[in-house]
Amino acid sequence: MTPAPRAVIFGCEGLRLSAAERAFFAASQPWGAILFARNIDTPAQVSALTAELRDAVGRDLPILIDQEGGRVARMRGPQWRDWLPALEQCARASDPAAAMALRGEIIARELRAVGIDVNCAPLADIATPETHAILQNRCYGHTRTEVVTNARAMAEGLMAGGVLPVLKHIPGHGRATLDSHLDLPVIDTPADVLAAQDFAAFRALADLPLGMTAHLVFSRIDPDAPATQSPRMIKLIREEIGFDGLLMTDDISMQALRGPVAQRAQAALAARCDLVLHCNGDMQEMQALADICPPLSNAAKARSERALELRSAPAPADMAALDAAYRDAMG
Repeated sequence: MTPAPRAVIFGCEGLRLSAAERAFFAASQPWGAILFARNIDTPAQVSALTAELRDAVGRDLPILIDQEGGRVARMRGPQWRDWLPALEQCARASDPAAAMALRGEIIARELRAVGIDVNCAPLADIATPETHAILQNRCYGHTRTEVVTNARAMAEGLMAGGVLPVLKHIPGHGRATLDSHLDLPVIDTPADVLAAQDFAAFRALADLPLGMTAHLVFSRIDPDAPATQSPRMIKLIREEIGFDGLLMTDDISMQALRGPVAQRAQAALAARCDLVLHCNGDMQEMQALADICPPLSNAAKARSERALELRSAPAPADMAALDAAYRDAMG
């Protein structure tokens, strides 16, 4: 009998699993795995790696990637399509929502072809003039309406291509002026403004099956902890925003968070995140997390089952026709 999945997602180090990694994945039974540029070479190699990961755990392991298109793309040309940054695409397109839907479907079909079935997109963060450059041109618009329309289109395109979307960065990263990979952003905006704008964008997308938290402090709501580790903020995500999908942390090794990775993960799980995301493939850190991350809670297990029921192979499609439709939507 296959052991129950644990509340963690792990990366791996290279283009194929080492013997030690294979044994680790088999023993630790993470809920999923995530790939990065270090894991990507050719379509045949990626297909072999995704098959190895699933074989190691003995089940149809969800395999994630950050393939937003634009600056954040782990799979690039010439083997895979390159894309404009999302904000630039939406500004140029004659039909921004149609272009985002086609972008999502084309990306998804490329991912499914190599065994990847979860993509860390769309973003529902609202771009502002002050948004840090690490995020700004990855956003889908400058207004709540633009962002919601384009994010919904991207999510539907991904699902049409057979890939589950991950809504990020809940409850909203657009006001951050620091890079949370390196520092802890603090948002001092009044709660009512956040509720009417930033949080409302995520509320309109709260039916999506998977979500990712933001590593930033909302000082008017909980000045003591970043959203990922804040019981107050996770409650807000569940109750005020209404998101009842499977909720993962952003990468637990980002420097916005403090302390050893196991301590960071324990705080996130205590705040009621469902899953801890760990991306760098460092075996020592992964072992520390495997030691403390429990099997999915009953609530998380139910959310996981609902999400994975939506994971299905797409209907056949003519990729040349999709490309032509995308060009039309761009005008």
